[in-house]
Amino acid sequence: MAMKIKGEWMELPVKEDWKGIPLQQLLKDKLNAPKSLIHKWRMDNDVKVNDEKPNWTAPLTEGDLLIIRLFQDEDFDLIPEYMELDLLFEDEHLIIVNKPAGMDTHPNKSGQTGTLANGVAFHFQMQGLSRKVRHIHRLDHDTSGAIVFAKHALSHAILDRYLEARKIKRTYTAIVQGKLKQKKGKIDHPIGKDRHHPTRRRVSPNGQTALTHFKTEDTNMVFDVSLIKLQLDTGRTHQIRVHLSHIGYPIVGDELYGGNTMLLKRQALHASEITVLHPFSNENITVFAPFPEDMKKLMEMYEFSTLIRH
Repeated sequence: MAMKIKGEWMELPVKEDWKGIPLQQLLKDKLNAPKSLIHKWRMDNDVKVNDEKPNWTAPLTEGDLLIIRLFQDEDFDLIPEYMELDLLFEDEHLIIVNKPAGMDTHPNKSGQTGTLANGVAFHFQMQGLSRKVRHIHRLDHDTSGAIVFAKHALSHAILDRYLEARKIKRTYTAIVQGKLKQKKGKIDHPIGKDRHHPTRRRVSPNGQTALTHFKTEDTNMVFDVSLIKLQLDTGRTHQIRVHLSHIGYPIVGDELYGGNTMLLKRQALHASEITVLHPFSNENITVFAPFPEDMKKLMEMYEFSTLIRH
């Protein structure tokens, strides 16, 4: 898609396979814009065709220039806060950041600071951008790794749909207790809240569908631990932790779900790789998130170090 960015506006030439499609339909079906955003654009005159106010129902022709105001200033919806960010990818539409363990993805109450989203807001501010911080997915407080943020409302809407349609592929690395009986397989058990604990989840027949795929990369028989890679078809709270504990292989350090905390005081779980279908170029972007020091040391002690990519 041969797009150009001019100030607050993105310019898109109408391609051959777009011709004959009314503007309203093109925005919805080809650009994946939700109805609420299209309505806002209409009310605010944020869409033009050939630099003029458009006819929303007239068919477009090849070579028409579609112009959308995507990059306008917005009020920050949280407090910008300086922190060193480990940036894995960034362009005008999205940013991928490697979250450290021991940090929330975003504020859970008004005025909260110390979250990754606060740091992303400060990063935007230093670029001269005043934007809302829009996370596409989350990681638990003590899970580290790659998180995707959208940089404007349309990118957010598209990436949300991609996540739902499994066009964002997230790979996790975990160190678990024991040797799994199968080298690879899936865990397909619904997950619900634990009535006896305010934050814990559990496998429950009445819970939400949850599907986790796993593959064993290595095992240390002396320490009776395994290094595994996991991918999710669903995104339930604590999904990987609940599933692994349920089948008898809790994550090392995961006290909430029965993991041994002698060598690590948080779950040895890291979102190590992510592949995102870019919302405008339609190219796959794959990034690898470097392991944090505590997991690196554990992997080296268990002689898993040959599998550390970064």
